[in-house]
Amino acid sequence: MPKHYRPPGKKKEGNAARYITRSQAVKYLQVSLSVFRRLCIFKGVFPRDPKKKVKGNHHTYYHMKDILFLKHEPLLDKFREMRAYEKKVKKAMSKKNKDLAERLLTRKPSYTLDMLIRERYPKFIDALRDLDDGLTMVHLFAALPAIERENIQAERIHNCRGLSLEWQAYVSRTHKLRKAFISVKGIYYQAEVEGQKITWLTPHALQQVMPQDVDYKIMLTFLEFYETLLGFVNLRLYNSINLKYPPILDPRLKALAADLYALTRYVDAKDKKDGGNHEESELRLAQLQDQLPANEPGALMHLVENTADENEDDEETTACKTLFKDITFFLSREVPRESLLFVITAFGGVVSWEGDGAPFEESNQSINYQIVDRPTQSHRFISRDYIQPQWVFDCINARVILPTEEYMVGKVLPPHLSPFVDNEAEGYVPEYAETIKRLQAAARKEILPMPGGEQDDFDNAQNLLAEGIIDRAKAKEAAERKRKMEVFQAQYHEELKAELEGKTDTNTPTTPKESKKKKKKEKNVDDEEEEEIEDDGNLKQFADDNDNMSKVAMSRKKRRLYEAMKISQERKKASVDTLKTRKKNIQKSKKTTSD
Repeated sequence: MPKHYRPPGKKKEGNAARYITRSQAVKYLQVSLSVFRRLCIFKGVFPRDPKKKVKGNHHTYYHMKDILFLKHEPLLDKFREMRAYEKKVKKAMSKKNKDLAERLLTRKPSYTLDMLIRERYPKFIDALRDLDDGLTMVHLFAALPAIERENIQAERIHNCRGLSLEWQAYVSRTHKLRKAFISVKGIYYQAEVEGQKITWLTPHALQQVMPQDVDYKIMLTFLEFYETLLGFVNLRLYNSINLKYPPILDPRLKALAADLYALTRYVDAKDKKDGGNHEESELRLAQLQDQLPANEPGALMHLVENTADENEDDEETTACKTLFKDITFFLSREVPRESLLFVITAFGGVVSWEGDGAPFEESNQSINYQIVDRPTQSHRFISRDYIQPQWVFDCINARVILPTEEYMVGKVLPPHLSPFVDNEAEGYVPEYAETIKRLQAAARKEILPMPGGEQDDFDNAQNLLAEGIIDRAKAKEAAERKRKMEVFQAQYHEELKAELEGKTDTNTPTTPKESKKKKKKEKNVDDEEEEEIEDDGNLKQFADDNDNMSKVAMSRKKRRLYEAMKISQERKKASVDTLKTRKKNIQKSKKTTSD
């Protein structure tokens, strides 16, 4: 009998018992593949990759515990009930029994995902950690058109837009926004809510192209879960600042697509009428008056303004709150109004725009900056600066008001640096990043170290002095060596010249004793030079040998990981070298054009 023989009917063991293929799981749960996929998305069950794949490499495997977890899910019974209901409706329609079909349509079963949210996220901090993808998905569908053939309903689009604006209103009015970056894909934002950094992507306000190779059914399943999750998060955040949820928006401003501004006005009205009293009746009255965030996408922004002041803010929140304090902006009609309203109000600025529902007109004398995105500006006010939209994003990333000369209308903009990239870790610091660093130091009234020096050296003058002395000694030694080489080279050339002319060198020693001393001296110098070259080669060889020995001692997995790290370092170095080469070429081209 073979060693691993298992008689028929005996219980399975090992991977054969722990893992199950997708087709086996569908058959075990007695559901269709689409329902199984939907249930896995809702419950957070994902395929596994066992070391030993019993059924072969071409199958998708799930853990048996996960399948048993799905088997006892109440939502599974609800899906079965909905399938039976659809069969009844289809049967009634095929038999042309309209009365029965109408009665069935009024009793359509429904379900909610509330218990799944509580089950997957026992604590609120867990929901915040898993909010990145949800926010990106909701903001994406908020910008998509309604398409019936893909089952993208207009009602769902409006719901996504409302959830995204409510989130933006909270972040803006609590000044939780930390970073913003404009890219080709869209605009990246990063907020810090209750100590958790949340990053999401919003698409540009353009006509969206719907690709045909995307499975929108799966995306809509994820969206259904993320809508419920974001609704719970917004409810908790609004209750934490003593605001009622969901907010009631001003119909007039909502019709003018100024949702965010409506919410901002709500908080302003609450400040004036409440007078510091935060009773529920007063809050509801203010909420009924104005509840749209302050700048077109922010009907919910002002909801948080009053209550945010009650809590003690940390240092970074205070810096964000006061960056655009007492600064008024006006947006021209061609700029992305929604994103600028969100960003400027999040950093303490006051904004208006060109169009209906604006707080004040373009002729207002209190305007400090007018944001324009056109080649020229014909009509100008002397009391304000006309700048391009990138200036706002660069200011908030640098946490300092940058000079506007480089961002004036019609000028070529400086590079838009990403705040998500650590230049020091990448090994290349752009020139404009160094300029911003000097401006930040000037704003903080700090003194930067000299170029080429480190901050630690600047803080510790003794270390800097010691290193300077060592460098000076090395330089002196190298200069002495170079001088000796030049002397010997000149002497050698003189001897060659004398030899060619057939003359005897007067400096050549005549006695055997003197010639022996000179040869010995030259031999010592040559030996010293050879020893130095050999030392450099030996050090390099020693480092290579150590590297090879360490590789031999590693396991295969660690060795492959080490080689992958080396490859990544070489790629990073190559990219840095490419950037430096481009910089040199640009500087050369600028010099040639100026000449």
